[in-house]
Formats: sequence, structure tokens, C-alpha cells
Amino acid sequence: MNMMTQFNHNQKSMSNIDLLEIINTARQNLGEKPVRLNDLNTRIIDELEGEYYENFVVKNPNGTLSQGFNLNLDQCTLIGMRESKAVRKNVLAILKEKQSHQIVDLNNPEFLREALLCYTEKVIELEQQVQILEPKAKVLDAIAETTNTYTIRESVKAIGGILEKDLIQLLIERRWIYRDESKRLQPYADKVQKGIFINKTSPVIKNQNDGQERVFLQMRVTAFGLTRIVGLVQKMKQVTA
Repeated sequence: MNMMTQFNHNQKSMSNIDLLEIINTARQNLGEKPVRLNDLNTRIIDELEGEYYENFVVKNPNGTLSQGFNLNLDQCTLIGMRESKAVRKNVLAILKEKQSHQIVDLNNPEFLREALLCYTEKVIELEQQVQILEPKAKVLDAIAETTNTYTIRESVKAIGGILEKDLIQLLIERRWIYRDESKRLQPYADKVQKGIFINKTSPVIKNQNDGQERVFLQMRVTAFGLTRIVGLVQKMKQVTA
């Protein structure tokens, strides 16, 4: 199957269906369960928020409709980074190999000028992405294949380079979390739905004034959420640098 199509001479694109096949092949080889198309599409929409990509609807043989995407190789790489360490190594190796197979017309001056300009732009873009993806990958390696959750203080220790009060203020300003009437930190509902935070029930506490029992919810950061916070912190550092 021809999984790559030519796009703007020297940048190639891949459909979400073909990317899913690469990811699930790597997962199958490592004994992991396959990813469903709907779950991959959710990752794509979340990871590429604010970026341009082709979005269309595909009619399946059974008459149902599926969402389709055409992603460039950098965007495919970002989605591949969401996998576990072993899987993403295989996925990124395949993407890298596909990226090296480009059609080059050395006899076309216009193509060469465009290729040189695009190459220069991509070098600058990739240098910026490395600053974001490298620390994110380190955290992914550390927490891969775990279902642990973390307090804000534990998250600060895992991320490094930021104070607890500064991280809290950043998350409040970005409307990821807020303080309730009792000044406890709570996540916004959409961030819980995205799997960044969860609320764990704390032990029952008896109020000394009225004798009634109270159950409190404690906000905790998921392993996935920790990787998202790392990216947020890195973006903040770039802006303030």
C-alpha cells in the first residue's frame, strides 16, 4: 500500500488511517492492544489544537461515517510521541524512513529554490520543537506503562525548573485549575474529560463543629496530564526567555 503522498514538493502527508496502521502494527508486534480509530482521532484533535491540517469525512463500506485527516510528517511524529516508549521508537523509525523517500528534481530550478527555502524553515521549526519534545519524551519514558497519579508538588519535582507556586499560578491563568470556596485546588471539567486530572476521594473527615462527616475530593495529575503540563511549562519558558 502506498501510504505517503507528495505534498508541496518536499513535504509528505499521511492519512489518519495509514498512521493508525503503523501504530497498531508496532503495538501488535509488542503485544499491546490496538488503538481504535475514534481514539486516534481524539488524540489528533487534542495534540494538534491550533495547527492547520486537512479534515474530511469518509464513508465506510457499511454506510457509517468516519473522520479523516491528512497530516504532515511532523504532525504524525507528535501523535507518535503519545505512545509508550517501545511503540513510539518503532513508529518514529518508520516515519523517519518515509520522510527520507522524497522525489527530488535536480533539473528544476524552481523546485530547488522552493526546497531550499522550505528546508531552512523546517530547520528553524524543528529546533523549536526539540525544546518542547525532548523534556516531554523524558517524562514519557519515566512514566510509561504506569497508571500512577501525582499531586502538584510531586509533579513539580518530576518536571524540575519551576516552583510549585509558579506552576499553580500558570495552571490557574490557563484555566486548567481553580480554587474552590475552601481554597482547595480543583480541575476544570474539560481537563478532567481530557484525562489530564482526576479527582480522588479523600478519607472521611468528621467536622468538629457539627459532628457531620465530610468527604473531600483531592485533585491529582495523571501520567498523561504530566506530559501535557511539561509542554505547557516549556512554552511558558520560551515566551519569557
